[in-house]
Amino acid sequence: MVRNESRADVERKTAHVEVIYEGDHCIPCVYMAEVVEEAAGRFGARVRWEKVVLKRRAGAQRYAALSMKAGKVAPIPSIFVNERLVFDSIPPVEELEEYLEEVLK
Repeated sequence: MVRNESRADVERKTAHVEVIYEGDHCIPCVYMAEVVEEAAGRFGARVRWEKVVLKRRAGAQRYAALSMKAGKVAPIPSIFVNERLVFDSIPPVEELEEYLEEVLK
């Protein structure tokens, strides 16, 4: 059986979360990614997240682009949601979940 999606389902807001991530050697980066993974898991497909790995060319380019949008060099680690710098330190999972709930309203 094929499920027809309603217009509301198609138009549901989503969030793209990006973690500025130096590498696995950066313990704060690892913790930041763990917080994002846990919080994002609560929202299913409505929140997708990824690490912006600075040691990769694409990651370095993305970091530069996000920093330009923020108007400053983004801290390492930090969290961007929909290309907006939201956290420059590791937030509690609940705080990130609350923020994502607001974005998805």
